[in-house]
Amino acid sequence: MSRSATATTSTAESAKSTSSRPSSLHLLFNNKLATAGLIVFGLIVLVALAAPLLPLANPDATAPVDRLLRPLSDGHLLGTDALGRDILSRLIWGTRVSLAVGISATLIAAFFGSMIGLVAGYAGGRIDTLLMRGIDMVMAFPYILLALAIVAVLGPGLLNALYAIAVVNIPFFARNIRGIALGLSRREFVDAARLSGKSHPQILFLEVLPNVLPVIIITMSTTIGWMVLETAGLSFLGLGAQPPQADLGSMLGDGRKILFTAPHVSIIPGLMIFALVMSINLLGDGVRDVLDPRLKSGALTRPVARTAVIRDSVPQIAEPDANAVLDVRDLKTEFAFGGEIFKAVGGVDMSVGQGECLGIVGESGSGKSVSAMSIMGLVPTPPGRITGGVALLEGEDLFAATDERIRQLRGSAVSHVFQDPLSTLHPLFTVGDQLVEAIQAHQSLSGSEARAKAADLLKLVRIPNPAERLNAYPHELSGGMRQRVCIAMALADDARVIIADEPTTALDVTVQAQVLALLDTLRKERNAGILFITHDFGVVSAICDRVAVMYAGKFVETGKTEDILSSPAHPYTAKLIDCVPVLGQPERRLDAIEGRPPVVNKLPIGCAFAPRCPRAQDDCRAAPIPITRFGDGRTVRCIHPLTGEAANA
Repeated sequence: MSRSATATTSTAESAKSTSSRPSSLHLLFNNKLATAGLIVFGLIVLVALAAPLLPLANPDATAPVDRLLRPLSDGHLLGTDALGRDILSRLIWGTRVSLAVGISATLIAAFFGSMIGLVAGYAGGRIDTLLMRGIDMVMAFPYILLALAIVAVLGPGLLNALYAIAVVNIPFFARNIRGIALGLSRREFVDAARLSGKSHPQILFLEVLPNVLPVIIITMSTTIGWMVLETAGLSFLGLGAQPPQADLGSMLGDGRKILFTAPHVSIIPGLMIFALVMSINLLGDGVRDVLDPRLKSGALTRPVARTAVIRDSVPQIAEPDANAVLDVRDLKTEFAFGGEIFKAVGGVDMSVGQGECLGIVGESGSGKSVSAMSIMGLVPTPPGRITGGVALLEGEDLFAATDERIRQLRGSAVSHVFQDPLSTLHPLFTVGDQLVEAIQAHQSLSGSEARAKAADLLKLVRIPNPAERLNAYPHELSGGMRQRVCIAMALADDARVIIADEPTTALDVTVQAQVLALLDTLRKERNAGILFITHDFGVVSAICDRVAVMYAGKFVETGKTEDILSSPAHPYTAKLIDCVPVLGQPERRLDAIEGRPPVVNKLPIGCAFAPRCPRAQDDCRAAPIPITRFGDGRTVRCIHPLTGEAANA
């Protein structure tokens, strides 16, 4: 293929590509209920704003001769009330008033409540105590009684009702925002802002406020409906809009005495209140979802308990590995973001035998963790989905198993040890409680029996004074101790496969060596297979029997650890090994890999490593590179390997 043809193809692909992140409006329209709320609310607002332009009767003009006309009467589409006033005209003008009062009260409450919450949460100390005790005093009274008391003091009237509703809702905003600001004020980015010399107002409004603003907007969107209801309640009691002014609450109050003789006088404004509040609440839910960055994945549904499996066909394994506890073939996992498909795992084969440790090594973003989490359906859906392959656990297809079966196998047959034990362990429960919970999830043991087994597990992972450590919280333990607790939880139910996802990355070198030695010893004693994920070939050499090198969602080389370390075949493998320092060779040059890994939604046709490979030739970019056998028990995805030529499988 010529350069011009390649450039033309690249330009065409760029033109076809769409944004990987859908717009906020697109996300909102994906939520059908929120879209319905937006349409209804938009129509109500447009009609209310157009009230002066519409050919409506005077909403305050009385006509005793036309009193209590039914809907669809001549000249009165929705009928008239007890004084002969046109209900349609009063409904539109009353909705206009109710919306103005509800939105204004929300803005006032949000402004003052958020300011109080921000200052109290950021300042802390006496300022926090003084402001929050004042808020507590306001919250000590039932809010509707407090609103009635404020209106009684100020006098009946729509403006006074607005002030009353706003005041009683200030504590709601202040409490919510104060809790969030309190947590943010202790974060590292705020400390960095202090160290940079920023003043307290700058930190408060430039660092803390932007993080709190989505919560304020979400709270406002769901509060306007309550404000409309509360204003209508005060008007219903005669403390809001005063005659002849109409709002939805006063219209309800006018019709309560004639509810049985002329029900339309009350039902029509009641239906308007229902439609208005319901549309605002539905729209508020949609706004909340749009502002949540975790849900910006092209769909507004929360992650489900298991990764979605969408396989066009189930691959048939001609020769299943009889010695493998876990046998994975042609695994494919994708992420859908807007109009883009990210092929995180593009078809990998791996197997783990009893007592064997298989290491998956590669740069960040190569697909190691996604491959491991796909096995037990831990990739979040949306946006993730398994689109191909089969995962056999002692012959059972995990991708075809029911959700209940997967729940039974998680922890009992396949367990995980994650990278950050402080995030894995629950901060509010002792490690003993969490170990007991893991044990009792799959074993019928009493509390005392489970606690005794938990102490034995802590002893097994070399934690001193295990009985006392059961009462410790995660933050009271060191990083190495926490990781040992996580390993103990992985061993709680005699799992046949342990998936260790970079379990030593956050640890210092000494503790890392201890954890690696512990895992190596335990897998031999328990005869459990380990799938070990790392980006460090030094760790691979310490524990792994075999290694699979991963790049751009595919394995580029597999084989025994000592063979690959001594004579790597793929240029990428050699580059990774060159990045590892060797003890006793201070003069050895540590070469970094030039360039960056490709984005998996725009993978090249040929070898994905070609743009960074010093041995790349034109044929490397022309067509997909198959994985081929390379010696005894080794495979390589390269047509120009470093040592010899690969033989076709």
